[in-house]
Amino acid sequence: MSEHLERRFSQSNKRAWRNPWVIGWMALLGVVLLANIGMITLAFVTSPGLVDKDYYEHGREFERNRLKRMAVRNALGWTAHLDMPEKNQQGVPAIYRFSVVDREGVPVDDLDARINTYRPSDAEADFSVPLERYAPGMYQAELKFPLKGHWEITVTVQHDDESYDFIKRRIFVLGS
Repeated sequence: MSEHLERRFSQSNKRAWRNPWVIGWMALLGVVLLANIGMITLAFVTSPGLVDKDYYEHGREFERNRLKRMAVRNALGWTAHLDMPEKNQQGVPAIYRFSVVDREGVPVDDLDARINTYRPSDAEADFSVPLERYAPGMYQAELKFPLKGHWEITVTVQHDDESYDFIKRRIFVLGS
């Protein structure tokens, strides 16, 4: 029995799938494929890795003003909320609503607010839409995503010559 098994899985066997070298190479190929699938999955699940065209200047500006902006934003005491559809469909318009109230719960009016959309895999698809006031402290915009896949949404508010990023969300847009 042992001799039969030895002849069956040996280098002298002419059938390729019984040769240990072929089995080893196929196992190695399987491990490489599984590692690649894992890396691709991580690329979609983790940070979008967005790169800004003026990354150096924005990095310096961010570092200089980060603590100052945080202190000013906390001093404002605003609470913001973004209502958006549960499912986003490519090419189908959807309403996004943004609301903001101050520390006492009074709606904040007269803001210059925008929704900025970023496409991690295609910077040319990025777009920005102004939010229009439709009620005290409530703003809305209609978004229509041109491409399916992952998008990052940021709501930016301009107030007293300062810009604040209030909400950042990552969404997935379904194909049409």
